[in-house]
Amino acid sequence: MTFSFAAHSGLSLLSRLLAAVLGGYALASALALWLGAILPAPRAEAVLAGIQWSFAAHVAAVIWAFSPVSPSRVWGGLLTLVALLLAASMALRPAGGG
Repeated sequence: MTFSFAAHSGLSLLSRLLAAVLGGYALASALALWLGAILPAPRAEAVLAGIQWSFAAHVAAVIWAFSPVSPSRVWGGLLTLVALLLAASMALRPAGGG
């Protein structure tokens, strides 16, 4: 019984660690892309602002990954946010792929 509990907690910790690192990176990248597309500034400044905000998003994802909610809820929330931001970014992309 102790071994299965230790294995379960180890997998939970690994899932949270991967959510913090990989999910946080995906969220930060998607946010930077979306903000670069919607901010009303010259393109270089909009991209720079998006990148700066992405650092805060990654920190928030790391904090959320190690919060008391279940790892599946963390993954679900991160993947939902990433999917929504990427869909919004693709919808804002100019025709012709420019």
